[in-house]
Amino acid sequence: MLVDGKWTAEWKPVQKTDEKGGFVRQVSSFRNWVTPDGAAGPTGRSGFAAEADRYHLYVALICPWASRTLIGRKLKGLEDAISLSIVEPAISDEGWRFGDYPGATADAVNGATYLHQIYTKADPHFTGRATVPVLWDKTLGTIVNNESADILRMLNSGFGGLARSDIDLYPADLATEIDALNDRIYPRLNNGVYRAGFATTQIAYEEAFADVFDMLDELEARLADGRSYLHGDRFTETDVRLFVTLIRFDAAYHGLFKCNLRRIADYPGLGGYLKRVLGLPGIQETVSIDHIKRGYYSMKSLNPQRIVPLGPDLSDLGLSD
Repeated sequence: MLVDGKWTAEWKPVQKTDEKGGFVRQVSSFRNWVTPDGAAGPTGRSGFAAEADRYHLYVALICPWASRTLIGRKLKGLEDAISLSIVEPAISDEGWRFGDYPGATADAVNGATYLHQIYTKADPHFTGRATVPVLWDKTLGTIVNNESADILRMLNSGFGGLARSDIDLYPADLATEIDALNDRIYPRLNNGVYRAGFATTQIAYEEAFADVFDMLDELEARLADGRSYLHGDRFTETDVRLFVTLIRFDAAYHGLFKCNLRRIADYPGLGGYLKRVLGLPGIQETVSIDHIKRGYYSMKSLNPQRIVPLGPDLSDLGLSD
């Protein structure tokens, strides 16, 4: 991580644990919002007005949090308005790196080699982890926001006429229900798989493991009434947040993170749901199983030899390496 703007030691997935040895995720540091008129959003300061080609998104295809924003950019038709850089999948000793691995890019905006250089460009004395996604303001030369939940929501409503209006990932009449289900899924499943994979004690692992599969069982039951998506027939941000975890589950979390009670393929409802979401226009373009596997299995603390498994067979989803 960065300490007072300086990179320290080699990258490690676990920087902080709780009293039981459980993984504690860093709180995002930049929380400004893009709004149609530049007014302040729910957090942060004003001055970030929606303008074409003003903003740039830094993502990793391995990362579910970054992939939330990639899907939002795609579904809202903002690809021409917001430029994009994709880091390499393998995590280096200095964290995320730009390069020429297939599917990755250089940093055409700031010319950085490592993502942590973007953070110190925004704040020369930044202390914390250099995480994706990052929404960058090319006009002011700073980070707008590095919290995926915020970025997904501002992609939905913050870009005004630049974005598609026929897709609403956070409709007002479902807002309370969306927030409530998001709040259940995040700690138990989205972050639950990380709590299992990065646990440093048996009890922390077992508690996270139970949360993961209790939540999967709950979602399987929710889909049993034949609904297309989590909130009925409308695809919302809750579906985005669930999808990015499900699509990585059998390829990475089941094996590397020891979430191995069942696969998503073993759940009829969730398996069908996953195929349904993958079939939506543009969604499959945001998924790279190669980046996912190479990225997760490059974590030396979990996989010292960095051997990438050949399986699983995901051809039934229309996916391959």
